[in-house]
Amino acid sequence: MLIRNELIQEINNLLNLEGFKTSNIYEQRCFDLIARKKLLILLLKTFTNVDSINEVHAEEMRKLSQIFLASPIIVGEKSKNGFLEEDVVYERHGVPAISLNTLKNMIIYNEYPEVLADRGGYYVKINGNVLKEYREEYSLSLKDLADLVHVSRTTMYKYENGIVKTNTETAMMLEEILNTKITVDIDLFEPYTEIEKSNDKNDELNRLGFGFVSTNKSPFDSVAKSEEKIKGSLIVNMEKNRKLKTLKKMALPLKDLSEVTSSEPTFIIKNKNFEESIEGIPVIKSWELKEFESSNDLLRIIKERQDS
Repeated sequence: MLIRNELIQEINNLLNLEGFKTSNIYEQRCFDLIARKKLLILLLKTFTNVDSINEVHAEEMRKLSQIFLASPIIVGEKSKNGFLEEDVVYERHGVPAISLNTLKNMIIYNEYPEVLADRGGYYVKINGNVLKEYREEYSLSLKDLADLVHVSRTTMYKYENGIVKTNTETAMMLEEILNTKITVDIDLFEPYTEIEKSNDKNDELNRLGFGFVSTNKSPFDSVAKSEEKIKGSLIVNMEKNRKLKTLKKMALPLKDLSEVTSSEPTFIIKNKNFEESIEGIPVIKSWELKEFESSNDLLRIIKERQDS
């Protein structure tokens, strides 16, 4: 069994070999690393035991994934019930959890899992359109097919209309009877688009049309995303009465993560004595935000100060 540090390093090596740009490794955060390949962004957290993730970390993973249009994934070795099975998706606090081999299969071979582990057993999602098409081709009524796999007509109706998942045994029986694949792959690389409710606010950034998420378990203070149809995600560190020396140290992860996520790194600072950039990261004074009329204005100034 791999220890956690070895697991992180193996994942990092795998991603680099397969052409991903990876961030530095950030332990003791809600994610260990972020990786990008073209439009695919992965936000990854590793545990030897996937039950170790707490709800606070998982919620922050989901919120950040929503902002970055990333895919949050927990990679681990086992749970309290035993080792994670290959090509099976588990879930912890709304974040999918998989084994290292499952991740390898998706990245190297483009093979996605079909099975979801849930309370009471293993389940799969059925392609209802395929199920109905082949049922009718074999001239079977809903009841005919339901009787053959020992479920009710109502349950078969729900399968065809995507209302419920089915257990793996029933799915295998259906595929054998209809002589075709009816199960649906679980695409863990789909961007996370669930709407996460957030009470986080920054009056001026909100006024400029940015959605705002503050963080507690990340290497930055907050993330803001423009609601306009332009490239406009910000990774933001607030001053919070920090000394310049501290802000300079915080500039490194800001640069690193902004490059991977194609976001603009920014310091928002109250102290008028600071320059217009810290370690190459543009500085926006908090009162300057009041002078901008749109997110475009803010992003333009950030770009100017970055270039200078």
